Amino acid sequence: MTVRRHRVAPLLLGCLMWQFAASGWAQNYPAKVVRYLVPTPAGSGADTIGRIVAGGLSQVFGQQVVVDNRAGGGNNIGAEIAAKAPPDGYTVFQATLTHAVNATLYRKLAYDLVRDFAPVTQLAASPYVLVVHPSLPVKSAAELVKLAKARPGAINFASAGPGTATFLAGELFKDIAEINMLHVPYRGGGEALTSVISGETSVYFAPVAIALPFIKEGRFRPLAVTTAQRLPALPSYPTVAEAGYPGYLAGNWFGLMVPAKTPKATIATIRAAAISVLKDADVARRLRDLGYVLIGDQPEEFGAHVRSEIERLGKIVRRAGVTVD
Repeated sequence: MTVRRHRVAPLLLGCLMWQFAASGWAQNYPAKVVRYLVPTPAGSGADTIGRIVAGGLSQVFGQQVVVDNRAGGGNNIGAEIAAKAPPDGYTVFQATLTHAVNATLYRKLAYDLVRDFAPVTQLAASPYVLVVHPSLPVKSAAELVKLAKARPGAINFASAGPGTATFLAGELFKDIAEINMLHVPYRGGGEALTSVISGETSVYFAPVAIALPFIKEGRFRPLAVTTAQRLPALPSYPTVAEAGYPGYLAGNWFGLMVPAKTPKATIATIRAAAISVLKDADVARRLRDLGYVLIGDQPEEFGAHVRSEIERLGKIVRRAGVTVD
């Protein structure tokens, strides 16, 4: 018994010392500039929300939080950089649905979204709206499906590239509606949007925030929203499910992650700051005006969401038969 006590005592003391050190370290965090890594170009939807959140974090921390855009490679370049960063809380990574897709889409990745990252919180979700060029003779999702079945492969839909949320939205619609539309990938959401406005492509699942001004101008026609409920911004338009395709749900999400092995106390500090930002009246108004649905869940909830998304979206990617080397 005495021997066991002698063995256990140093372990307990070590644990207490670690907890004390971690607590003290977290209280001093952040002591320098924090890098907020966004894996998309400046001006993108992800960059917009990233800059709003980073600005809020700067105020909460009393320390500068700098957005670092590392675009390319289907959002994988930024993710790889973040995964290899020191687990000290000074690199915060903004992950999106695309990273959950990439887990299946790419044959080889230099990072693992679950193994190499620790979840902090899901910031927000971005609903989409199904839009078409005005020249396409359809005024509802059902009419679009009818036309696509009459002209299989003749109607094309734009996306921001393979594996992106807009690509998945189109592929899921094809699958549920049992139609054949030609996928036309672009190098980003801006190019995809422009292609529909110009008439180069006919169909697009556009982020609501980006689509609203063009809908008001009549540059393209909305048919349905991709959410579970109708959106206040487009109250007269049904959900895709309401339009006759139950089970359809699409859109993007944005969440904060840090490199694996980042101390839990630091993760808690970052999350608390992020929640404070989301609860700020001005920030909340700006994000909601842009069409975002604010979330702010616990790390465990966000982690479970990421794992479920990898599984759900993986099934869609495999059915689409799309892979990237």
